[in-house]
Amino acid sequence: MKLGVLTVPLSEMSLEEALKYLSSLGVEAVELGSGGFPGSAHLAVREIIADQARADEVLALTQKYNMEISAISAHSNPVHPDAAVAQTAKEDFENSVLVAERLGADTVITFSGCPGDSPGAKYPNWVVCPWPEYNLEILEYQWNEVLIPYWKEAAEFARAHSVTKIALEMHPSFSVYNTETLLKLRAAVGDIIGANFDPSHLFWQGIDPVASILKLGGAIHHFHAKDTKVDSRNTALNGVLDTKHYADVLNRSFVFRTVGYGHGRDVWADMISALKAVGYDGALSIEHEDGLMSVREGLEKAVAFLRDVIIKETAGAMWWA
Repeated sequence: MKLGVLTVPLSEMSLEEALKYLSSLGVEAVELGSGGFPGSAHLAVREIIADQARADEVLALTQKYNMEISAISAHSNPVHPDAAVAQTAKEDFENSVLVAERLGADTVITFSGCPGDSPGAKYPNWVVCPWPEYNLEILEYQWNEVLIPYWKEAAEFARAHSVTKIALEMHPSFSVYNTETLLKLRAAVGDIIGANFDPSHLFWQGIDPVASILKLGGAIHHFHAKDTKVDSRNTALNGVLDTKHYADVLNRSFVFRTVGYGHGRDVWADMISALKAVGYDGALSIEHEDGLMSVREGLEKAVAFLRDVIIKETAGAMWWA
């Protein structure tokens, strides 16, 4: 495994400044934003697509600082019922695939997206229970008429451009949000679909990340190192569904934290051991979204924490067995 970072929180730095800083911390891999919610501050997307020389400039910088590119990220909603929104998201995904091809990266990260409840819908409709009965009709429409057809087409495009892993982040508000829905889409589309496994979005749903890792196995294409602190007092009153702003730390049911500030070493060591057990040997890509820490402090604490629990070497022969 390699210690990685999603560079989006460092968008005020140039790519070289970010790589130099991360290299000084001992980071070995970077995940680069290419559009959608992450933006593309560190990649001149259209220029890279048009000219391999621009891609070579990026590669020269990563080599200079002994970094590999773990993934290209463009989280968005390509099945949004607003055609203009969906088209922009589709273009962001396809451009990300083309950038990944130029940079020799095999993994593109995004969300599954969430359709509306019908062809005439204005906004996405995330269904979370089977009743009233029309909820099941909505799910039937979303999955069979929109989601699966879109991702079959997107998977063909990705394969044609040397991207072998579409890593979907399991995130509430989108159709793929847990272990079961990830595997459902993978079964319908193919093994190119897998998870960008981010435990922070599982913790607050009540999902055990280790159980999920062991179930997903080879369907894990990438890993985000981000934590969540669930507030027992607030969840006792209101449960885990919470629409208050993330800045309302004292009153929310959960908030995202730097690794180690939501769950301790044992929890993270168990997760990393489970990843190793199922054969995952890619990057642990730190995603800073901690409202109580600056970007630098959050990243540096995460790096120090993960350095202690990451498993970097192959185990070798069991001499004692």
